[in-house]
Amino acid sequence: MSNESLASGIAGRAALSRMGGKDIFTKTTQWTLTDEARAMGMYPYFRALDMNQGPEAILEGKPVIMFGSNNYLGLTMHPKVREAAANALREYGPSMTGSRLVNGTLRLHHEFEEKLAHFMNKEAAIVFTTGYQVNLATLSGLLSNKKSVAVMDKMCHASIYDGVRLAQANGAQMVRFHHNNAEDLDRRLEALQPDEGALVITDGVFSTEGEIADLPGMVKAAKKHGVRMLVDDAHGLGVLGEKGRGVCDHLGVQDEVDMIGGTFSKSLASIGGWLVGPRKALDYIQHFAPSFMFAASCPPPSVAAAMAAFEIMQEETWRITKVRENAKYMRDELRKMGFETGPTDTAIVPIYIRQELTTVAFWKALLEDHGIYVNPFIPPGVPPKNSLLRTSYMATHEKHHLDRGLEAFQKVGKQFGIIS
Repeated sequence: MSNESLASGIAGRAALSRMGGKDIFTKTTQWTLTDEARAMGMYPYFRALDMNQGPEAILEGKPVIMFGSNNYLGLTMHPKVREAAANALREYGPSMTGSRLVNGTLRLHHEFEEKLAHFMNKEAAIVFTTGYQVNLATLSGLLSNKKSVAVMDKMCHASIYDGVRLAQANGAQMVRFHHNNAEDLDRRLEALQPDEGALVITDGVFSTEGEIADLPGMVKAAKKHGVRMLVDDAHGLGVLGEKGRGVCDHLGVQDEVDMIGGTFSKSLASIGGWLVGPRKALDYIQHFAPSFMFAASCPPPSVAAAMAAFEIMQEETWRITKVRENAKYMRDELRKMGFETGPTDTAIVPIYIRQELTTVAFWKALLEDHGIYVNPFIPPGVPPKNSLLRTSYMATHEKHHLDRGLEAFQKVGKQFGIIS
C-alpha cells in the first residue's frame, strides 16, 4: 500500500461508511484501510497500554512519556483516590445493577451531587454514568418538541451532536453558528420565530484545539434574546477558575450560564459525568431523558474515586497552578521552535501539521524513535487541512519530561520539514 493510497483511503472513509446494499456487512468487508495501515505500522489507534502511571506509561513493554492523557491534575494514581475506590468496592460492590431511577441510587450519589452543586454555585446537580451521557440525556430531555431549537457552535463535541440528533427525532431543530463567533450566534438567535425556545450550547474548552469559548459574548447574545445556555466544561474543570471551578468561573460568567456539565474522566480521575443547574430543570431531565432513566448508574467505586479527586483538587491547589505552568511552558517553547499551536490557553496544546499522512508519520516517529506518546487527529475527527497532534499536560509532569519532549518535537519537526 502506497502513502498516496493510505492518504486517499483516509480521506474516503466517510463515503465508504455511506455505501448501501442488501447485506449491511458489505461495507465492512470493503473497509480495508485499517488492516493496510496496521500492516504498514501506521495505525495509531487502540494501542494497548501495559500500565499508565501518569506522566510516564508502558506501551507494549516500552516506557513512554505520556503527552496524550486528560489526567490533568495527575490524580489517577493518588493514594487517596485509589483508597476511596477500593473502600467503595468493598462496601457497595462493583455495580448497582440498575438505573438511577430504580435501585441504582446510593446516598453516595446524592452526597456528591450536593457537593458539586455547592462548589459550582448552582441549585442542584446530577451524577451520570458517563460524561457522554450528560449531553445525550440533557439535550434529548429538554429539546423534546418542534418548537425547541438547539443553537450550537459548529465545533461542539460529538456527544453534543448526538444529543441534538436524539432531540431531532422528537422534532427539535438544530441551528449551528460559526465557531466561537458570538456575533453570528446573535444573528442566528435573531432569526428564530417568537414562539421557538432555544438552548445555546457550546464547549467551554474545545477538546481538540484547547481553545476557550467566548462565553461572555455568547452569554450576552443569549440574554439579549431571552434563551437558556448550556456549557460543556469537560476540559475546564480542574484547570481553569478559582480552585479549578472551570471556564465559566475563569471568564466571570458562572452565575449567568444556566447549566454546566462535564465528566469525571479528566481532572477527576474516574469515569462518570455531572450536570449542575436549576433544580426543576434537572428534575425534568431525570424523568424525561431515556438515556438517563434506562442506563445503569455510575458504579460506587467510580463515584467515590471522583469525589476523592474533587476534594483533593480543592485542597492541593498547587496542582491547578502546576498544570497551567507546564502547559504554558510547552506552548511557549513549541511556538519559539516555529510550530503552529493555535489560540490555546489551556492544558491542551495542539501542534498543527495540516497534512494527514505527515501527521501520522510524525506521530509514529515520536513514539517509536523517541518514546513520546501523543494523539494524532485527522479528518473526519478534525476539519480538512486541520490535521494535528494533540498534546496535553499534567500537574505531575516534571521539567525533565517536558524538556525531553521538546527535544523530540524539534528533531522530528525538522525531519519532516514542519520547522526549520
